Amino acid sequence: MSADVVTRFAPSPTGYIHVGNLRTALMNYLIARKAGGTFILRIDDTDPERSKEEYVDGIKQDLEWLGLHWDRVERQSGRLERYHAAADELREKGRFYEAFETPVELDLKRKKQLNMGKPPVYDRAALGLSEDEKTALRAERGDGVWRFKLDHARIEWNDGILDEISIDAASVSDPVLIRGDGQILYTLASVVDDTDMGVSHVVRGSDHVTNTATQIQIMQALGKTAPNFAHHSLLTGPQGEALSKRLGTLALRDLRAQGVQPFALLSLMARLGSSEPVELRADMESLIDGFDINQFGAAPTKFDVSDLFPMTGRYLAALPLSAVAQDVAAVGVPDALAAPFWEVIRENIQTLKDLEGWWAMCRDGAEPIVEADDAEFIPQAMALLPDMPFTPDTWGTWTKAVKEATGRKGRGLFRPLRLALTGQEHGPEMAGLMPLLQVVKAKG
Repeated sequence: MSADVVTRFAPSPTGYIHVGNLRTALMNYLIARKAGGTFILRIDDTDPERSKEEYVDGIKQDLEWLGLHWDRVERQSGRLERYHAAADELREKGRFYEAFETPVELDLKRKKQLNMGKPPVYDRAALGLSEDEKTALRAERGDGVWRFKLDHARIEWNDGILDEISIDAASVSDPVLIRGDGQILYTLASVVDDTDMGVSHVVRGSDHVTNTATQIQIMQALGKTAPNFAHHSLLTGPQGEALSKRLGTLALRDLRAQGVQPFALLSLMARLGSSEPVELRADMESLIDGFDINQFGAAPTKFDVSDLFPMTGRYLAALPLSAVAQDVAAVGVPDALAAPFWEVIRENIQTLKDLEGWWAMCRDGAEPIVEADDAEFIPQAMALLPDMPFTPDTWGTWTKAVKEATGRKGRGLFRPLRLALTGQEHGPEMAGLMPLLQVVKAKG
């Protein structure tokens, strides 16, 4: 690859980016950056009714949060004249024709073909209409849709993920490129943009394979060269269930609100579905260096949102205080305690949201948990607890004294004391946690 590599991410601003979109965006971004090429953010806003400016802003905000910076932005709504010029060229070449069937009529045709054991492909009835018949249909129904006339030959390409692909164009309906109301559809706009903008590599979901076949023929009809295509597998839920219905709840801004860190998400998505193990990366350079599109497979890829939280925890645990100082201060930790608090807590959180709970426990004390077998033991132990403020030596001194006084040792000693002080079964090393405690409720 070289600087001639150009990739694009082309979301429709009809909603917020979700994890499925991110997979496409990230792969295209990493390919461009690894080659020192160009990454285009192309807003597919040819649908004026569904496209919203708030979603354009949201898409940009989500990509910026992840550090996926584009080289330039293109808006399809500003290129309509170019699409109409391409449509005119296809008409002149006899590859574009107007069709007038209603949705009900098309559905009846499909059902009839299926009943006859034939593929439900458009029968090209519109090609047999005379000019007078077309004029009459326009008067009755309004303008028709414009279909691209496929050349009924095999369409073949070497896919970057799926390897050799061969599709019989006769098994595919002539695609509609312009709706009856004049709206340019994705298939035509994408073809014109990819060729005009010199896009060299297109990575997108495997649900686009048939669409790619028709686009290759449209490009050829316009005298253009097709880019290199790669179709990644679609995400499923952790049990292999369809994820499409849940994608709305997996918007990037929702994951961000839940405390997921960008590099936890990027690290997972850069390897998920590949033959390489998922590795947590802490910077974009190592993420780029470790990416190889050829390592991805065709099988559906299982995605479990819960995997993002331990990865976020591991990412946070490696950060210095300076990286989280504002978050630590925001939950009320005094400056003097910020460094020891972060040092003790950092490996016991999954997201920065967990800081608040740990500091509340230190500041206000925890409701003690005293199990029935420890009902007499805990008051004895608390009577031996040194006065506050505690030091890093307090835990060792205290547990030694309690052991000598009660004969308890090991888990039977340490676990009840932790439960009494913190109200939790697990947590940071008690020697480090004790100096942070401002109140001990178990002492009464």
